[in-house]
Amino acid sequence: MTNQRIVVLGAGPMGLMAAMELLKQGHQVDIYERDDRIGGMSATFNFDGLDIERYYHFICKTDFPLFQLLDELKLSDKLRWTDTKMGFFYNGKLYKWGTPTALLAFDGLGWISKFRYGLHAMYTKGIKDWRPYDGMNATAWLRKWIGERAYNVLWKSLFELKLFEYSENISAAWIGTRIKRVALSRRSLMQETMGYLEGGSDVLLKKMEQFILERGGRIHLKSGIDRVEVNEGKVAGIVVNGETIACDSVISTAPIQYVPRLVPELPADFVKRIDAIKNIPVACVILKLKQPLSENFWMNINDPSIQIPGVIEYSNLNRMSPSIVYAPFYMPKTHPKWAQSNDALIEEVIDYLKKLNPNFDPTWVLAKHCHRYEFAQTICPPGFYDMLPSMRTPVDGFFMADTGYYYPEDRSINESIEVAKTLVKAAVGNQGS
Repeated sequence: MTNQRIVVLGAGPMGLMAAMELLKQGHQVDIYERDDRIGGMSATFNFDGLDIERYYHFICKTDFPLFQLLDELKLSDKLRWTDTKMGFFYNGKLYKWGTPTALLAFDGLGWISKFRYGLHAMYTKGIKDWRPYDGMNATAWLRKWIGERAYNVLWKSLFELKLFEYSENISAAWIGTRIKRVALSRRSLMQETMGYLEGGSDVLLKKMEQFILERGGRIHLKSGIDRVEVNEGKVAGIVVNGETIACDSVISTAPIQYVPRLVPELPADFVKRIDAIKNIPVACVILKLKQPLSENFWMNINDPSIQIPGVIEYSNLNRMSPSIVYAPFYMPKTHPKWAQSNDALIEEVIDYLKKLNPNFDPTWVLAKHCHRYEFAQTICPPGFYDMLPSMRTPVDGFFMADTGYYYPEDRSINESIEVAKTLVKAAVGNQGS
């Protein structure tokens, strides 16, 4: 099994990490990527003269696989920590959020609701095994702990504006891990602390690329494959632009929804399991402002006149200037708003900013952009552990995973690294260098 020729599909962090692990074990590796750059959702683009990520990323204090990779690539000195602030815009008013003091000062809930909310946060922070919560309904779990009133004030709009018709059928493990990850990324009870890489995720991506190329790996950009060639139930190669290229195995890190088209030999029952995994797309508006919108890194929103779950002022994390604001529209492709132009979504966000900050003026906007991604958020209903198809598919030599396999953890570069290692282990085991 040593020295296989292995094809990796996708040059996002998971694909790059998988390639690194394979090269360490002595395999020959070719990465094929449809995009014109590496990075996937972590990729950088030139935003009016500023190199910035298409979608925002942050680092938490529990991201140990990422810390290990940074150390391996001698990038630990690029890791920076910032004391961040959080806001909550509720019914036309911006409140401080994220600390016991802010919770006590919030006038949208009574004392009992506040106590129950704080107790739930403390309890969730201590959960170590999420398996029992996999089968629980997230909204029912939250309502049980904090009550109907607090759920409606603090969570209902976030679920509905991110998950739409799926909002009442989500696993408690999915939301619980998100609460825990942020809760554990604190310097103290009163202070949240988040991390970033000086130079952005691109610093890490380029170092991963260098590692791959120096060890003989090859990265083929603008090179989506036509299909995987299968002979008698086993991978024989890939077809790219009509040309067949032999290989021993294929590891896909692309959205698994692409897999049935790429591997038509997969049995119908396995394809049915893939088709059962649903996703919500995102249209993410990015604005460059000549002055800050707020003091907050992120701001959750519950206001009937605003149809986004929140805004992320990334420049309040990495201390860059001018101010950079991300505003994501999560919505199914069947939503009427998905058919709107990017310009229409951008203008909608700009209209919202006046509500979030009465001093805001459209002349603050120096540049604007909107990225879309079809497979932004995997829908994880109760029982999702058992719903996920195996990484090892019925076609011998074909393996797959995507961001859905981070479950129950949140989407992050940290989870890309961890899942990539699991995927390689499934494909070739631990053979050593």
